[in-house]
Amino acid sequence: MNRVCSIFAQVLRLLPRMEFEQAVQKHRAEKHAKGFSCWTQLIAMLFCQLGQARSLREIVGGLASSEGKLKHLGVARPPKRSTLAYANEHRSWELYQTVFEQVLAKCRGAMGGRTKFRFHNRLVSLDATSIDLCASLFDWAKYKRTKGAVKLHLMLDHEGYLPCFAVLTDGKVHEIQIARQLALQPGTILVMDRAYIDYLWMDRLTEAGVFFVTRMRADIRYKVTRKRQTPRRGAVLRDEEILIRSVTHGVELRLRRIVIWNQEKQEKLVFLSNHMNFAASTIAAIYKDRWQIESFFKSMKQLLRVKTFVGTSANALKIQMWTALIAMLILKFLQWRAKFGWSLSNLVALLRYQLFVYRDLFAWLDDPFQPPPALTPLEEQLVLTF
Repeated sequence: MNRVCSIFAQVLRLLPRMEFEQAVQKHRAEKHAKGFSCWTQLIAMLFCQLGQARSLREIVGGLASSEGKLKHLGVARPPKRSTLAYANEHRSWELYQTVFEQVLAKCRGAMGGRTKFRFHNRLVSLDATSIDLCASLFDWAKYKRTKGAVKLHLMLDHEGYLPCFAVLTDGKVHEIQIARQLALQPGTILVMDRAYIDYLWMDRLTEAGVFFVTRMRADIRYKVTRKRQTPRRGAVLRDEEILIRSVTHGVELRLRRIVIWNQEKQEKLVFLSNHMNFAASTIAAIYKDRWQIESFFKSMKQLLRVKTFVGTSANALKIQMWTALIAMLILKFLQWRAKFGWSLSNLVALLRYQLFVYRDLFAWLDDPFQPPPALTPLEEQLVLTF
């Protein structure tokens, strides 16, 4: 006899229910609610992501078709389309940010300690990605005259490659405006692209004991103060200490300029860093690992519902985006937990069809193509024969 609930119900165990209810009380998210709980709303929006539902009609229809299995999810009855639309427009999106932080803490506790580098510094990547929107429907998302956009500013922790910080803005907000608001711990290594080069901010990072690695812009003027010894063989062409003076900002930056030959693209790559002790090859490897945040954005856009939205208000869009980030944390955890070599794309594709199947989640993750268990004698008596 099957003694487990649906896979969707087991996935939801990763979300601490008691902490969720505390967050609901904190944000007063159920104020004036009439029978439609925030928990049901969260399940509906997670079904949108994990079940690949494209509209409100598909969300409520998909849940209604599995009404007999919703009790395992803590849902009395499936929501109505108008009720879900109203909740997404009016209930606080900050609740979902809090849930994201709760799930992140749980994933960190389980997945902590995974890193490919030997140093003990915390390594994080900072980047942003834009999502195009229709200017007439999303008139609040200012970007261009005939085009709207929302921008996701994200920090990725390389210990487990989990998103640890996110901010949603309209498309006009520049990346450096969000970066200046960050408070990083001393010893942290921050990897970023050339869009984040700002002399005042880089000087402030150095004073705070935060290290950074970035690509060098071609228009930066500098003076070489010392040439470091480089290996006779290998990809490192130059390793120099340079001085950058900015009269406009009134700062002096003493940095390292490292030139690497990229064998794959047959071109030179120039890096800037304020870390004076790492080997030049380590600096290059750190920046190469920045590709993980690009891969995260690509997976999020391809596998989850972050390019088509089920609501046009700013609140509804933020709820859907934060739910997508929660779903990414869940998928990352399941991928880490499984013994089977899952790719995120295969995991999302097969999980979609297994959400309401009654089988052990982790047994399925370890061996997704196992045959169904053999029938017990009692179950054999219930089989109809013709």
